[in-house]
Amino acid sequence: MLTYPAFDPVALQLGPLAIRWYGIAYVAGILLGWRCCVWLSRKGLITISQKHIDDFVPWATLGIVAGGRLGEVFFYNPAYYLSHPLEILYIWQPGMSFHGGFLGVVLAGVLWVHTKKIPWITFGDLLSVGTPIGLFFGRVANFVNAELYGRITDAPWGMIFPHAGPFPRHPSQLYEAALEGLLLFTILFSLAKRGVAKEYPGLLLGVFVAGYGLARSFVELFRQPDDITGFIWGEITMGQLLSLPLIFVGGVFIWRALCHPLPPTSS
Repeated sequence: MLTYPAFDPVALQLGPLAIRWYGIAYVAGILLGWRCCVWLSRKGLITISQKHIDDFVPWATLGIVAGGRLGEVFFYNPAYYLSHPLEILYIWQPGMSFHGGFLGVVLAGVLWVHTKKIPWITFGDLLSVGTPIGLFFGRVANFVNAELYGRITDAPWGMIFPHAGPFPRHPSQLYEAALEGLLLFTILFSLAKRGVAKEYPGLLLGVFVAGYGLARSFVELFRQPDDITGFIWGEITMGQLLSLPLIFVGGVFIWRALCHPLPPTSS
């Protein structure tokens, strides 16, 4: 059994202002994801201008925060927030849903590319490469907060989390950080460096969407089911249920991209 580090969720206290690791993780994920997208643009690997990338950052931030919070409200704990509606606005408190944040960014992206007349599938490819960076930092922040921990285990790397009972549990937040973050980013970045976005539009988007769905569904086998929703059907959790459409949609994008490649451009 490993010892869980005694993290303080507050990184810096400035009088009444508490700067939390959770917020720092979101800022770091957005900034580094933005820098990754800018790098791909400058290298000519994905044909979206840096100005357009810069302009979309506020839209992406709004989509992540608003969508993530509303996803938590409607997918996981609607009864509580109906009784405490003002707490929906307490975005500094833990309680963000990836699936909600994903839908928020999709909505923001669709509206934004429509106003800028940018090919949405190219823009989706670009965002797909940078997004796992944010997922990595978000899952590490979950670990720091000792939330979204795993099921009870006798594995030698099990940890006793605060407020989670006396038994060791899977550090499932780190599993997600490794799979949804590091592994998915490595795959997508490697594909992007090979220039697949120009020959196979939508492939990166499909790999990200399906890859996240598969990774999340797998880690749900080790993650403690949500206290409110529990198991939805048999051994199926809410996280797995919400990930199934992602696997299907991502697979469709991959199939479409591989079956309809663009001819190589002449130099």
